[in-house]
Order: sequence, then structure tokens, then C-alpha cells
Amino acid sequence: MKLTGKSARPTRDHFMSKLGDHKPESLAGIRVLVGRARHQAGALSAELRKLGADVLEIPFIEIRKPRSFKPLDSALRHLATYDWLILTSVNGVEAMWERIEKLRQGLKPRNGGPANAARKGRSSTANPGLRIAAIGPATKKAIEQRGLKVDVVPKEYVAESVVRSMKKRVKGKRVLLVRAKVARDVIPRELRRAGAHVDVVEAYETGVPRSSRKRLQAALKGPRKRPDVVTFTSSSTVKNFVALLGRKQNLDGILMSSIGPVTSATLREFGMKPHIAAKKFTIPGLVAAIVEAMTKSRERQVNGPR
Repeated sequence: MKLTGKSARPTRDHFMSKLGDHKPESLAGIRVLVGRARHQAGALSAELRKLGADVLEIPFIEIRKPRSFKPLDSALRHLATYDWLILTSVNGVEAMWERIEKLRQGLKPRNGGPANAARKGRSSTANPGLRIAAIGPATKKAIEQRGLKVDVVPKEYVAESVVRSMKKRVKGKRVLLVRAKVARDVIPRELRRAGAHVDVVEAYETGVPRSSRKRLQAALKGPRKRPDVVTFTSSSTVKNFVALLGRKQNLDGILMSSIGPVTSATLREFGMKPHIAAKKFTIPGLVAAIVEAMTKSRERQVNGPR
């Protein structure tokens, strides 16, 4: 399903009427639709509200338990046999840690990290030399909050950058990749080519929240709730947004904002232009990109086209 011709760039007058005389960095009067999973929307919404945005939260994605935890549980029981652990999302960290708690499996912190595992009575069966890679700062923070050291965070927070950061380190090594059920195969494919033995286990799966369908369709139809900007934080949020829309929806005048190049590519795949793209592929980066776009819109209106 392609939504061609449905997300044309709004006119400058449209946004100027919303921005009014507020400071250039302000989002006052701009309605932003946040489509992150319900339990994760808070951070993005809070940053947008600080800048004066009118935030509407309608989740495009929900996090679900996998049909079976057996592969993940088995990998965690044999964690001592791995040299590297790769985590590509906060959801993956949370889901893995929940299973560790249930299995009473120990991950012994290194370099003086808080020994939460030991204090809670879990056995330290993990390899003390296990090295950990995180796809970005949010994932790194979630890992470190659990008392573990992160050894690798790539310069860019996408799978390709993870590969570039690790491909010279993994030849002959055993690598465990914990991720969602549906994900791009860039990391396992390329690390195997680099000589690693890679096991991929799913810690969670994503789905379309059915309860969001009516709310989303109503928001797009009603002028009081119709957003000026829609945020997309992953390819899954784009795909699910399209699934929730139904076949005929008017997206004229709405800016699509993307957290990174993979998400932008998925928007284009469905015929939607990524009007706003984060330069740094993080939530703060996405907020900064939205502010920059609104500021430039205001400046063009004040100064005229160049």
C-alpha cells in the first residue's frame, strides 16, 4: 500500500499562523503526534511539551512477549560461552533482564559496577570477560542501569554502524544478538561474513495496537486534533501507522519526521516524504530536527524565500 501524493509540504503561512510571535526555538501552537509505544512515549512527549508543543499520544506500536522464551532462556543459560552480547534497543534490554530475573541468571558487572546480581543471590555463571555492544546511548544507559559495562557504542546509531564498529573484533568469536522477532538482518549477516559465530534470539515482538485505529483516524479527520507533525522512531512505527490508517486517508499538510535513515527509507517506501530527519539518530536529535524545521519555516516567512 502506497500513500502517494498524501503528504505534501504545508505552506509557510500554515506554520506561521501556528508559531505566532514565539521565540524561534519554540514549538508553541504546533501539534505533534507521538506514536511511540505507550510505555516509551513519555520521554519524547516531555521534551516536546517543554518547547510548548501540543502533544497527542497515539501509539503505533506495542511491545509483546514472544511466543516462546525457550531460545532466549537457553542462550542466557549458556551466556558463559559467548564473547559478545549485542543489544539493539531498550526493549531488548528490558525483556532480556526480565528473563534473567526469572532464571536467576547472573551477569557479573565488571570494572567496579554495582554488583546487583550478586546481592540478589543470582549465580555468576556468565563469562566475566563478556563484552557488550549497544546500538545507541539509550540502550547503553539501560544496560548500565543494570550494573553492566558497555564496551562498544557505534558513531551512528544504526545496524550498519554496529557492524563497522565490530567487524574487526569478532573473527572466531561467539556473538549473541538479542533483538525483536522482526528486524533487519544486517548485523548477523555481516558479522558472520567477518568470521563470527552469531546466534540470534528474539526477546520480544512488536504488534499493531488495535485500540489506536479509531483514535488515529479521528485525529486525522478532526481539525481540532489534526497534527502538524507526526514522529516516527523506527521502521515498525511507519509500517504500523500505514496499517492503522486504512486505505484512504488525507495526509495533506502534515509533516513526517524521522529519527534516522532507515526510518526515512521506510517512509519513502510507503509514498510518504520524510520532511524532517534527525541528524543525530536519537530522541533528542529528533526533537532538535523538529525545532530546526519550525524555526526555518518562521525565518522564511519573516525574511521571504532566498
